[in-house]
Amino acid sequence: MSETVQTTSGSGWKAWLLLRAAELRQREGQVFLVLALVIGALTGLAVVAFILLTERLGMRLYPVGGAPWRRVLFPVVGSLGIGYLLYRYFPDARGSGVPQTKAALFAREGRITLRTVLGKFFCTSATLASGIPLGREGPSVQVGAGIGSVLGLSLGLRTEQVKKLIPVGAAAAIAAAFNMPLAAVVFSLEEIVGDLHAPVMGAVVLASATAWMVLRVSLGNNPLFKVPQYQLVHPAEFAVYAVLGVAGGLVSVAFTKLLLGMRARFRRFPARTVWFQPLAGGLLVGVMGWFVPQVLGVGYGFVGDALNGKMAFQLMVLLIVLKLLAVTTSYASGNAGGIFGPSLFIGAMLGGTVGTVAHHLFPAYTATPGAYALVGMGAVFAGIVRAPMTSVLMIFEMTQDYAVIVPLMIANLVSLFIASRLQHEPIYEALAVQDGIHLPKSETHRRHGQCQVVRVMQTASQLLPAEITVREALERVHASEARTWLVTDRRGVIGVINLARLERELVEDADKKLGELVDALFFPHVHPDQGLDLALERMGANQIEILPVVNRADVHKLEGSVTLRDVLDAYGVSRA
Repeated sequence: MSETVQTTSGSGWKAWLLLRAAELRQREGQVFLVLALVIGALTGLAVVAFILLTERLGMRLYPVGGAPWRRVLFPVVGSLGIGYLLYRYFPDARGSGVPQTKAALFAREGRITLRTVLGKFFCTSATLASGIPLGREGPSVQVGAGIGSVLGLSLGLRTEQVKKLIPVGAAAAIAAAFNMPLAAVVFSLEEIVGDLHAPVMGAVVLASATAWMVLRVSLGNNPLFKVPQYQLVHPAEFAVYAVLGVAGGLVSVAFTKLLLGMRARFRRFPARTVWFQPLAGGLLVGVMGWFVPQVLGVGYGFVGDALNGKMAFQLMVLLIVLKLLAVTTSYASGNAGGIFGPSLFIGAMLGGTVGTVAHHLFPAYTATPGAYALVGMGAVFAGIVRAPMTSVLMIFEMTQDYAVIVPLMIANLVSLFIASRLQHEPIYEALAVQDGIHLPKSETHRRHGQCQVVRVMQTASQLLPAEITVREALERVHASEARTWLVTDRRGVIGVINLARLERELVEDADKKLGELVDALFFPHVHPDQGLDLALERMGANQIEILPVVNRADVHKLEGSVTLRDVLDAYGVSRA
């Protein structure tokens, strides 16, 4: 009898929950705004906990007057232990968090798991507390976006609505992490969404303001940096700020290329070494920290010293070099943490260096070095992250002084121009490509209304395994009418090869395997949401008649293929 009552009760609860879920789906507009408030509050609390946990754990590991051996031991042990946790339990929590957030938005239907959110929170907290010089802002973005994703999926919202919660959580995270709600809104729209006019702006503003309020109530109205009043001494200073922009652009390019190059090398090591690769970053940081303790951690306290003119010239020059090496190695080797904060640190040291030289040479025409440190932060951030509007608003909210805007815009513009010329692909997009994730560019959004590949693609059938030789491949295809084939291995598709290439290789080395003839990371392909004009362009550029259609979240995941004949038929071009 009791079992029957329990069964009936359980069925009643399920029916009630299903009814409530159906009602929520019908009122998604109202639910979305309420969720923005909830996400802002929860993300604000998560960032506050992130700050407190990192700082208090760091103070325990590095007490005032602590022995020098701590500066070597804790980065090494921390990177090794967290490296194993990231490899074994939280693979999606590795790295910055911004590329992963963008991948969730554009390639994974807005899905970020609760495991990833928790792993990102605890692994990054432990990593930063151990002294690894990465930032907390990027990880906070993934945590905030993950909170939005988990809530949206739990409520049974449609995929499109869940995806809209990603930038909402990201904005809330930046607002709380930086105490800058306006810059957070612009960063979320400019960098995460890629559209400053996105319809989700209202919810983004609401979440950002809510998270900022939670931060102020929890930790007080304390700015990230205490900045002295800025003053333009002489119009000739604008030339010095332009020089600072040049330096910022060059340093940004050096940072990006070094990080990407080192990360590519680490990724070529065997998979079994992934769990202890972060040790390389921890060991380098420990050795540097033994001699120069300022290398440890993100170093916002030293940024404050540079902004207030309290840091020696030689130390600032040294920290530019050491921090550049420590941050890129730590990130490239697989430690959890972002590049947001380190870019501000390097920019402050660079600006302070340039300002010190300028003030020494032209004391009557230039401001104190602290003003240049402030502008240098924005210039390097704009060059590395490629978010110039966010950079300007961030520094403005930091100083609340309009006088800094014009010098900052000059330095940012010059830095952005040089960085984009010398390093064409922005760092977050390049990091995603290294992971096999291809994020949509602005051209994709413009082509959205055009005929897309998904409408004409077919099941891929012209496949050749990567392990066979050129001779074996020609034997297999000698009776085929096709002249282009997709090369595949255990990962999926890894390249495209045509008949002319096979015939040339037959003469040179007939026993060479097909996998050796293709580039598994950079090969011709299209995504389902891209236009047929792009497919036609890539076929012509590579002299092939078929393109693999691959998933944005995994470049090797084959979803179909599109042939030259398919494209021509779609455009109404009749057969000859």
